[in-house]
Amino acid sequence: MTLGDITKPIQPYIEDFDNVLKEQMRSNVLLLDTVVRYMLRQRGKRIRPLLVLLSAAVSGEVSRRTHIGATMVELLHTASLVHDDVVDESNERRGMASINAVWKNKIAVLVGDYLLSRGLLIAVENGEYDFLRITSQAVRRMSEGELLQIQKTRQLDMDEATYFRIISDKTASLISTCCEIGAASASSNPAHHQALKEYGEIIGCVFQIRDDTFDYSGGNSLIGKPTGNDIQEKKLTLPLVYAFSQASKQETKDILKVIKARPGKKDVRVIIDFVKHYKGIEYAEAKAADMIREAKNKLSIFDNSPAKTSLLHFADYSLQRSM
Repeated sequence: MTLGDITKPIQPYIEDFDNVLKEQMRSNVLLLDTVVRYMLRQRGKRIRPLLVLLSAAVSGEVSRRTHIGATMVELLHTASLVHDDVVDESNERRGMASINAVWKNKIAVLVGDYLLSRGLLIAVENGEYDFLRITSQAVRRMSEGELLQIQKTRQLDMDEATYFRIISDKTASLISTCCEIGAASASSNPAHHQALKEYGEIIGCVFQIRDDTFDYSGGNSLIGKPTGNDIQEKKLTLPLVYAFSQASKQETKDILKVIKARPGKKDVRVIIDFVKHYKGIEYAEAKAADMIREAKNKLSIFDNSPAKTSLLHFADYSLQRSM
């Protein structure tokens, strides 16, 4: 099932969301407004606001509160992408030149700050303090996850528990926030909020595991990420972490030495072969499949509906997507 099929139950609400988002991104400062209009052309799949809308639909009714929540998370996500491109020195985003490539780092950082502030202000202006609490926790977790990953990359020290802590914080926290806010916008039932929060956390982890396996499987060109990119950046992801757990201490030491020395193309091939030999990709994929079953179980408290069916299919999409 395609993403377009999955989003059919909420199609009537997407235009309303787009209008709220555009309104919140506008500015009277000409330079800022120019950058914002450029960003709106970099339109992605809008997965996060779609999850807010689906979570609201499965919990109750999509409302103005839902659109406010969806706008908050999209602004927060967009701000994080702008800042990520500065940190990673990336010159491309969604097939277009990144903000920092066109307007340089200073303007990119300020634009990211502006989007973050707009995302938080929309909650304050509409009295949605629960939304503010939920998104603020996500910002904290995203920052902690990124910093922990930098720490572990420098140390070249990672175990599976730490890997899951990192991806839960830096990736899954915002997906979880989307689902929790969607539920909170449509239902006062805490069980609904918790179930969708946990569903989103699991789905977010699966998204990251899927991206990490692409680095070893050769499918990365589809997501704009060349094979071996994580290896060259010294990121120890689940396929490699598992391979280390199965290899001898000497083999692990030898591979870590190669990674530390900034591996070239031939070295990357050696590391990929090492991961494949110890079935690191298969392990990561099996782990993700188990997590998808767990995510689907979280939805068992909801009555059958088109929105519930879409969330079940979205779980499969997160595992099976090729881009």
